[in-house]
Amino acid sequence: QVQLVESGGGLVQAGGSLRLSCAASGRTFSRYTMGWFRQAPGKEREFVAAIRWSVGDTSYADSVKGRFTISRDNAKIMVYLQMNSLKPEDTAVYYCAVKDPVVAGNGYNYWGQGTQVTVSL
Repeated sequence: QVQLVESGGGLVQAGGSLRLSCAASGRTFSRYTMGWFRQAPGKEREFVAAIRWSVGDTSYADSVKGRFTISRDNAKIMVYLQMNSLKPEDTAVYYCAVKDPVVAGNGYNYWGQGTQVTVSL
């Protein structure tokens, strides 16, 4: 039903910027929360940012607040993660995810395949 495809990952130097995109398809998105997560080598999956589709309220992990910005495009059904002032510790596979409050459970219900972000010195 809901399908998510991430793009925009790549190799960048520390201090640089990158924008990730998540193309979504499925049913209505008006009630969804969409989020970005990441998993670095040898680390647990980590919450990065989230946005409520209908109203645009956002939340961020402390580690990225002030550097990353999540946004959405209603017409294209896209969610973005603008990443500025990138650091080597931002290196990870980044995943787009969707939470549908109608679906049972407290977590996110749908996940993309991930896109690699590598930040080097």
